[in-house]
Amino acid sequence: MSEDRSRSSAFLVGAGILLSRIAGLIRQKIFAYYFGAGLAADAFNAAFRIPNLLQNLFGEGVLSASFIPEYAGLVARKEEEESGRLAGAVLAALALVASVLVLVGVLLAPALVALIAPGFTGEKRELTVELTRIFFPGAGLLVFSAWCLGILNSHRRFFASYTAPVVWNAAMIAAMIGFGPNRPPAALAELVAWASVVGSALQFGVQIPLVLRLTRGTRPHLDFSSASARGVFRNFVPAFVARGVVQISAFVDSFIASWLPTGAVATLAYAQVLYTLPVSLFGMAVSAAELPVMSSAAGTQDEVASYLRGRLDGGLERIAFFIIPSVVAFFALGDVVAAALYESGRFGRAESVWVWQVLAGSTVGLLASTWGRLYSSTFYALRDTRTPLYYAVVRVVFASALGYMSALYLPQWLGVDRRYGVAFLTVTSGAAGWVEFFLLRRAMAKRIGHTSASRWRSVRLWLAAIAAAAIAWGFKLGLRGDYTVWIALAVLASYGVSYLLITTMLRVPESVALTDRVVRRR
Repeated sequence: MSEDRSRSSAFLVGAGILLSRIAGLIRQKIFAYYFGAGLAADAFNAAFRIPNLLQNLFGEGVLSASFIPEYAGLVARKEEEESGRLAGAVLAALALVASVLVLVGVLLAPALVALIAPGFTGEKRELTVELTRIFFPGAGLLVFSAWCLGILNSHRRFFASYTAPVVWNAAMIAAMIGFGPNRPPAALAELVAWASVVGSALQFGVQIPLVLRLTRGTRPHLDFSSASARGVFRNFVPAFVARGVVQISAFVDSFIASWLPTGAVATLAYAQVLYTLPVSLFGMAVSAAELPVMSSAAGTQDEVASYLRGRLDGGLERIAFFIIPSVVAFFALGDVVAAALYESGRFGRAESVWVWQVLAGSTVGLLASTWGRLYSSTFYALRDTRTPLYYAVVRVVFASALGYMSALYLPQWLGVDRRYGVAFLTVTSGAAGWVEFFLLRRAMAKRIGHTSASRWRSVRLWLAAIAAAAIAWGFKLGLRGDYTVWIALAVLASYGVSYLLITTMLRVPESVALTDRVVRRR
């Protein structure tokens, strides 16, 4: 695949993710209006991690690591019959796994809540248990949606797979708008949970017609004897465990936050929507576009290594161009973003500042997390799912130990409000992300040689982002805290335009290419 086609694929992934994330932001804004950072918000966000767990576990992890490399290779070699058999075998296996997970989840919801949020008691705990039971059937449907994503990505149909979550968000938005004004938060939370189940079915439904056309109407079956099927299932377990370990990290965050003041779990969720946005838009976009390409690399060992180094270095630099300004923006302008997006109804100025504190903490590991995704995808392309697993375990152990101490005890030692514990939690998670990244990079160097983004280019990006933030900060100072959506957009636009102009003057290739395209169109 040419560099232009790779960029085009990354653009389609990013565009699809952007649309789904915009829908998610709208959902969160409406959610903040009706729920704020109260009891029902905490319960909903703790239980809501269940569908996110299975979607991320199967969509971004297991299928990306084990299924896509094998299936994409068959598609590239035009082995249609074998690729169809593989798709059917994986579908049948996922159906069995999803059925068991849903049954276990519904039956053991109280035990799961005790693990997810042991600090919840009384009404909050009971509501969380009920919501968890409701969410699980929808989570099972999202597993099938993840299978569709694997098929579509392998056929380079990125836009369709990443825009599908829009209908999932739309179902919940419709429930809140339709029933929100007339119901108390706890009752509304249950209605929105059921809407999530409906949205999960719709998300699968909008993808399956195209998937069946691409796979020529493949059918599920339990014949796993082919070499490609054995390859998928051989890598399935370590990939499942690896993604499970990463998702455990998110549950550990909720576990710890449940012991903090009311609103901590909800505030963490509000902040996560924001700081995972650039990770999804740019880290996931580049990684998802590169995985099928790198999986199809052919030639001698040295030729494959050279090819992967080139793609990896280019991907790291493209990611840095977008993530570095995101880090600076969250640190300097996070209050503007949070206020514009969430402030209304039950969500006030104090909650916006709390979200900003968590966002500022998250900036520590934002770049490491996105770069780490690309390194993991490269290992998956090499059919190695074990190395990312080992380092994911290291990351979770490191983050859990430090996160527990920093969130629950550091505020007391420093003599600050316990609410700051959520921000300290994201700081330690970010530090753990850097540990994982350096381990992945070192291991990859042993496989294909040294890889990294250009240091001089990174320095120029940091300088440009800081200078642009100083300009935007001047706009911010004149607002006196009245952050409407339009004012916030003006502040962020000044930041984005300034960053683009400064990086163009510094001759950063991505900026130069973008401005050249704009000039040519004129």
